Amino acid sequence: MSQSLPEIDQLLRLQAEAGPLLQMHELGAVPLGERLLPLLAFTLGPTDPALPAVGFFGGVHGLERIGSEVVVAFLRSLVTRLSWDEGLHRMLAGLRLAFFPLVNPGGLLLGTRANPRGVDLMRNSPVSADERAPALVGGQRISSRLPWYRGAAGEAMELESAALCRFVEQQLLPHRFSLAVDCHSGFGFVDRIWFPFAHTARPIAHLADLHRLASIQDRTLLHHPYTLEPQSRQYLTHGDLWDHLYLQSQARPEPVTFLPLTLEMGSWLWIKKNPRQLFSRHGIFNPLIEHRQQRVLRRHLGWLDFIARAALSHERWRPQGAERVREHEAALDRWYRRGRR
Repeated sequence: MSQSLPEIDQLLRLQAEAGPLLQMHELGAVPLGERLLPLLAFTLGPTDPALPAVGFFGGVHGLERIGSEVVVAFLRSLVTRLSWDEGLHRMLAGLRLAFFPLVNPGGLLLGTRANPRGVDLMRNSPVSADERAPALVGGQRISSRLPWYRGAAGEAMELESAALCRFVEQQLLPHRFSLAVDCHSGFGFVDRIWFPFAHTARPIAHLADLHRLASIQDRTLLHHPYTLEPQSRQYLTHGDLWDHLYLQSQARPEPVTFLPLTLEMGSWLWIKKNPRQLFSRHGIFNPLIEHRQQRVLRRHLGWLDFIARAALSHERWRPQGAERVREHEAALDRWYRRGRR
């Protein structure tokens, strides 16, 4: 196995430090010249499908290195706590945690949004938008030389996209309740948390659960910076992997609840503080000054911990019966109807 990224070395050191408690999964290897870049994922906690699970993902877009760094930092904090934190061990007795921090190692190494074959992995699923998606940014099949390339029609998903889907199907979807967090950057001045759908403006089946999650987030994380909303409020896209996986969860023979979330860190905030970053394509998507990078990591690690605790305690907050109807109506008012906030 050939490593060419410092993040891969960090992950291997964390696995060695954690020992058998942290299981490593080799999901494949991406060829890049004479190199083979491994697709490494990790799991903690029990496999019992009756227990909840959470997955953390980063590096889908190679230019957005901060997404991988946030996921690796959260994993590092957990591994460090394994040696002394009894509360963490009690949490892990009732919760499955899964990590895929470098989904697109070739893109990270090349400094490109797409993978080495020029495919945007977040436009690579077979799902197509119900309505007109914006030109190019919504996903295109014209050429891999242009951004947001979906891949050729009828082709199988890219190796990295397929690996992510298999990992979710094996580690999250068998559980009766699961959450996923995919860390990205590069959308405006606000930190946004998106949920499906991206391919249609229709609300998803678990709208009541997401509205209640937004409510406990607002009450728990006072003065938090996040705007939680369906991605369709901003724009529609073809080929969204999380739309595809959510639809897969709905098609399972046994009923499960799978709530995929995408953290879009507002990278324009970093540009506002350091306008010189505009002259670096990496600076458009990542904080280039070390103390700002550390601040970004501190800012989001608390939210990732909140998501893990919300998954563990989902039976305490998920609405039931008539509550679901009220929460669904409130969500429609908040996110879909005229005069929405």
